Amino acid sequence: MNISAVSHRSTIEFCYASDENTVTVNIKTAKDVDRAFIISEDPFIHELRRQPHWSGVKTEMHKLAELKYHIIWTVKLQPRYKRLRYYFELESEGNTFVVCENKICPVEENSLASMQYFKYAWLNVSDIITPPNWVKHTVWYQIMPDRFCRSSNSPEDKKFRKWGDFSNPQWNDIYGGNIRGITERLGYLKDLGISGIYLTPIFKSGSNHKYNTFDYWQIDPDFGTEEDLTELVDTAHTMGIRVMLDAVFNHCGQEFFAWKDVCEKGRGSRYYDWFFINAENNNPEVVEYFTKLCVHWAKDWHIDGIRFDVGDEVSHTFINSLNSAVKKVNPDVYFLGEIWTDSLPWLGGKEYDSVMNYPLPECVTDFFKNPNQTFKDFEYALNYCRTLYPEQVTGALFNFLDTHDTPRVAEVSKNNDELLQKIAVIMTLPGSACIYYGTEIAMKGFDSPYNRATMPWNEVDSGKYDDIKSKISALIHLRNARKDFKSNEFEFIYTEDYPRLIHYVKSGKADILINAQERSYKTAPSGKILFQNGYENGELKPDGILITEL
Repeated sequence: MNISAVSHRSTIEFCYASDENTVTVNIKTAKDVDRAFIISEDPFIHELRRQPHWSGVKTEMHKLAELKYHIIWTVKLQPRYKRLRYYFELESEGNTFVVCENKICPVEENSLASMQYFKYAWLNVSDIITPPNWVKHTVWYQIMPDRFCRSSNSPEDKKFRKWGDFSNPQWNDIYGGNIRGITERLGYLKDLGISGIYLTPIFKSGSNHKYNTFDYWQIDPDFGTEEDLTELVDTAHTMGIRVMLDAVFNHCGQEFFAWKDVCEKGRGSRYYDWFFINAENNNPEVVEYFTKLCVHWAKDWHIDGIRFDVGDEVSHTFINSLNSAVKKVNPDVYFLGEIWTDSLPWLGGKEYDSVMNYPLPECVTDFFKNPNQTFKDFEYALNYCRTLYPEQVTGALFNFLDTHDTPRVAEVSKNNDELLQKIAVIMTLPGSACIYYGTEIAMKGFDSPYNRATMPWNEVDSGKYDDIKSKISALIHLRNARKDFKSNEFEFIYTEDYPRLIHYVKSGKADILINAQERSYKTAPSGKILFQNGYENGELKPDGILITEL
C-alpha cells in the first residue's frame, strides 16, 4: 500500500459535524486501497464499561469520490455521547494497515500501547457549519447595472453612450443602466427561472463598474437613489427573488474620504492606519465602519446576501466580526467570498458561508476545449471541486461559468449546443448556480471591456434569441423543480468506446448524458425524458444532451 498517499487529520477538511447528531469522517488514500474501515467509540467508553482498555466499533466506509491519484472514503457516524475517538484500518492486496494519529503500519506490527488515536472532541451545535438553507435552491443572475437595462423613463444624459453601440469600447464608457431598469425587468428574470440577483457595486464611484468606491453609504447617482434600491428589493422579494450586493472592502477609490485625508495629512491623518501603507497594521475602526454599513444593508434594506470582493485579502478577524454582527440582525444573510483558490481557512462557519467556485469553470472549460481529455479527466476534476469542503459548504457553493472578470462562456464555446452542455453541468451540481447577464441569449465577449456589453433588449423583446433562451430557461426550471439535481450524490459511468461521453446519475433518480464525442451515441431513454437537445431516433448527436428520469 502506498502509505505516503494516506491523509487524515481531525480538522474540518476530513472530520466535521454534518448536523447536531452526525459527524462525517473522510480519509484520502491512493487507489491501491480496496476497502476502508473506521474503528470508533466514545473516548471514555472503557471507563463507563469498567474495562482496562479502550476499544471501538468497526464500520466500513464507502467511496465518496475518485480523484486522479486518490480515493476519498467517507462515513457518517452518530456518536451517542457527542464525541469520538477513532482510527482506521485499510485493506490493500490482502494486507491490512492501521492508520492512527502517530503512525501507519501493518496491523500485525501494531501495538495498542503505542497508538495515538484520532479524536473529535465534542459535537457542539454552535460549531456546526450552517449556511442559509435557501442558498442551495437559488439560481442567481449576475448584473452589471450600467450594462443591463436603462429605465424606460430615464432622462437622456450627454455622458451616456448610445445603448447598444459597443464599437471601439473604452474603459470609461457609461451607458446609463440603472436600478429602476433592473426592477422593470424582474418579470423577465422570473420567467427565466431566476431566484436571486447579484449586483456588482452600486455605490458612488468614478467608474462604470463602481469597484473603486468613493462613498459606501450613497447609491451612485448614475444608478438611482436609495428609494430605487428599496423598491427593487421589495419588488424582488414579492416575486421570490433574493438580492445580493457587492462589498468592496479590500480597496477603495481615490475620492474615499479617509484616503483623501491620508493623502492630505500623511501620518498625521487619523485614518492613516485604516490602510496598509508600507505594510502598516490595520485599525479596529475600519472593522467598526464596515460592520455598521453591512448591518444597515441587512436591517434597513433587507439585503439577502453580501459578496465580498477580493475576499481572501481582508483579515479573518474582520470577516468573523462582521459575520457575527450582521447575522444577529438576520441569520439568513448569505456571506459569499470571492476567492479564486482553495478557501478552506475561511469556511469554518464563522466567516464566509461559501465562496465563488472558481475551480469549476476551469474544470468545465478545460474539458470542452481540450479534445484529448476523457470523461475520466472530467470526473476527477469535478470530484475535486465537489470534495474540497464540508458537504454543507458544497451545498452553498456559488457555481458559475463566466463573470465580468472572465471571457463569456458563449465566447469560449464552439456553438450554442456546447454552451447548453456546459449550462446543463452547472444546473445538475450541488450548490447554487449563477448565470451572467446575457448568457441566456449567448452573448459573447472576451476579457473586459468586451465581456461587459449592453443587454440588447430590442432584439431580446423581438424574439431573436428565443430558441437558446427557452432551452436555458428549461434547464433552470428543471433544476428548480428537482431535489436530486442539487444533491452531492453521483454515480459516474464511463463508456470506453466513447471516452468523451459525460455520463452520471444523480441520487439514483436522474440520468445525465452529454455527448462531447465527434460521433453519435446510440441510447434508449432510461425513463421519462426531462430535457433533450440533439437526441433523435435513438441517437444522441455530437454536442447533444439527454436528461432522463430513472
